[in-house]
Amino acid sequence: MKVLLTGATGQLGQALSATCLPGVTLMSSSRAGGLGLLALDLADAQACRSVVLEHRPDVVLNAAAYTAVDRAEQEPEQAQAVNAGAPAAFAEALATYGGQLLQLSTDFVFNGRQGTPYGPEQRVNPLGVYGASKAEGETAALLLPGGRVLRTSWVYGPVGRNFCLRMLRLHREKPELGVVADQVGCPTATHTLAAACWRVLARAADPSTRDSLPRLLHWSDAGAASWYDFAVAIGDLGVELGLLSTAAQVQPFTTAEYPTPARRPSYSLLDCRGSRVALGLEPLHWRQALRQVLLRIASAGEDML
Repeated sequence: MKVLLTGATGQLGQALSATCLPGVTLMSSSRAGGLGLLALDLADAQACRSVVLEHRPDVVLNAAAYTAVDRAEQEPEQAQAVNAGAPAAFAEALATYGGQLLQLSTDFVFNGRQGTPYGPEQRVNPLGVYGASKAEGETAALLLPGGRVLRTSWVYGPVGRNFCLRMLRLHREKPELGVVADQVGCPTATHTLAAACWRVLARAADPSTRDSLPRLLHWSDAGAASWYDFAVAIGDLGVELGLLSTAAQVQPFTTAEYPTPARRPSYSLLDCRGSRVALGLEPLHWRQALRQVLLRIASAGEDML
């Protein structure tokens, strides 16, 4: 199976590359290219079509995205091009020869007002540009007969730019932090998300499981947390594992006290039960997954921070 991976230098892309399945020929791409990487700007729809038609991958695994939620409010065209235009272009090209697409998406396609976990088939209603552009990308992917969407939430890992690494740095630098406590979801580690992505592709390639595999899936680690809970856990586990000498005192803020350009869902927990059964994967609780990420950072030393 030949897989074109986008966003290979990002936090999820690196986890996917590190856990590539046996028998997969991985063609990795990033916006800037580089050693062993195809240069691919997802904002360029023609480039997205051309790379697929030239290399004819069996699957495009679209792990790249415009994820700057607040900046998207000022750059809607860029967010739209990357998050909606690219999957539409991939789908158009893949349709010419029967290729498949796995599109990564987000809990931000929901408005967060129902107060219970969102199932895969529930109607989307995003609050901002980022969520709306990702919802359009989902629609484009699902128009392809071999297209699938995997929604996830609050992604973080030992590399890249994410909440976990930022909190580790702030715990080191500041005696006190303020973190939003009234937005609830579930942190998801890149290594567990990568495992889910590869399982989707493996099951989609297997004639015995392909037909029973949903085209729209949810995956996150288990449990629920606010950003405040996540920040406190990062500090506590950071001290326990020797990454921090002391943890900062974390103060809970409300969303109203910490206004941002983009509105965010107050409750965006994903109901992953059906997807876990379909994929045959047992989830880790988010605290267990966080411990594994922090252990990796600790074993690698200062270079990862």
